Amino acid sequence: MNLVDSSGWLEYFADGKNAKFFVQAIENTEELIVSTINLYEVYKKILLERNENSALQAVALMQQAKVVNITSSIAIMAAKLSCELKIPMADSLIYSTARIHNAVVWTQDADFKDLEEVKYFK
Repeated sequence: MNLVDSSGWLEYFADGKNAKFFVQAIENTEELIVSTINLYEVYKKILLERNENSALQAVALMQQAKVVNITSSIAIMAAKLSCELKIPMADSLIYSTARIHNAVVWTQDADFKDLEEVKYFK
């Protein structure tokens, strides 16, 4: 399984210089999970930079994969990981979602750089 972090989704939607690194994971929706935190972050960023229609189109595409809600198990694991790894709340929620679902995190967010089961692109 794969989980693309918000930074990867935004790079993909913007067709940025690293977009090609995320295509494989994003377009294989059978093996892709999406955290509700990713939906929030991507929708908000695109809403601020473009418009609501673009934001809605982006999250509609994201929801073609399996959307994973934040459960109490994910929240508790995230709090522990946040303390242990010194990573922010949203990142720890995304990382714990991936860990619980045996998924690899695809990202260009440096907070994930040295973590296990992460494909980091500078």
